[in-house]
Amino acid sequence: MIIQINTDHNITVHEAFQTELNDKIAEKLHRFAGQLTRVEVHLSDENGSKEGQRDKRCLMEARMEGMQPIVVTELNDTLMQAINGAIVKMKAALDSAVGKVRNH
Repeated sequence: MIIQINTDHNITVHEAFQTELNDKIAEKLHRFAGQLTRVEVHLSDENGSKEGQRDKRCLMEARMEGMQPIVVTELNDTLMQAINGAIVKMKAALDSAVGKVRNH
């Protein structure tokens, strides 16, 4: 499984944070690792340099073999809250997608 981190021009991701994020995503989605080919994470700050609530966005796209990409989005106050929320949503979406395939 390839994990790719993308950011907008308002967010800088240092190598240590990127490694931490890759490890966290791989750990949380390990159950689907055999089916996932790629996970793309897009981090952005919706308000740029201005302060605001729920302005950190994490869009996560997972690609599974033989299926359409699954996309979830989470807005929150901090990047980590947005990332954690997106991971929870992605796990639920992947569970649903895998369940539908098994039932058909």
